[in-house]
Amino acid sequence: MNPVILAAAATAGVTKIFKTGGAQAVAALAYGTQTIPAVDKIVGPGNIYVATAKRKVFGKVGIDMIAGPSEILVLADGGCNPAWVAADLLSQAEHDKLASPVLVTDSPALARAVQAELEVQIPQLPRAAIARASVDDNGKIIVCTDLHKAIEACNIIAPEHLEVCVENPFGVLNEIKNAGSIFLGRNVPEALGDYFAGPNHTLPTSGTARFSSPLGVDDFVKKSSFLYYTREALGEVAPRIADFAEREGLHAHAKSVTIRYEDNSNE
Repeated sequence: MNPVILAAAATAGVTKIFKTGGAQAVAALAYGTQTIPAVDKIVGPGNIYVATAKRKVFGKVGIDMIAGPSEILVLADGGCNPAWVAADLLSQAEHDKLASPVLVTDSPALARAVQAELEVQIPQLPRAAIARASVDDNGKIIVCTDLHKAIEACNIIAPEHLEVCVENPFGVLNEIKNAGSIFLGRNVPEALGDYFAGPNHTLPTSGTARFSSPLGVDDFVKKSSFLYYTREALGEVAPRIADFAEREGLHAHAKSVTIRYEDNSNE
């Protein structure tokens, strides 16, 4: 294994590492093998086979999300450098032929300039064939009448990564409702989040940012609720509990409360 990954794992307190991957690794973790113990939850992204395997084992184990191909949406105004915007789009296009690089802008001139710049930069990439397929098959340039309409489009798309490359990114932040990770300003390329900035990079894709959040600490915490009433406290609300239950036709529910006060029984 890559020694850098091993060092990071040791720093994080990881005590066991299993060198395996793909759908078979998901199956092993869900059901257990002679060498790999079954787990309670499987998290992290993978290819389409991993995503399908996670969908299959959900219910047997917990999962974080069904992650699809990588996505980037660059929201840009006319003041942006088109070469920078094109480079940011290609940073995700080189991942996978199914990756989705999208530009949303209120500037037709920027849209044309970015399109031209993509044609300059794609041939220069070692993974040019992958980037070309991504741009041609799944790339989009959307021109809106104004910045607010552009933000509406962003909220509908609900991208995995959203770069807000506008003059005053904090001024429009409250309008942005749906995105996995939001990169504010022209000096915050998506690769910063990939490698260095800190926020978790396992993010909702395929529009699921409308109702999902990035992988976080809460995904590794299981919670329970707790209830405690004294006999006197329960007695004060017992008639109301019984009334609710009987209105639903659930008389055993009501009885489980009222029986505690029949004939002054006390246990």
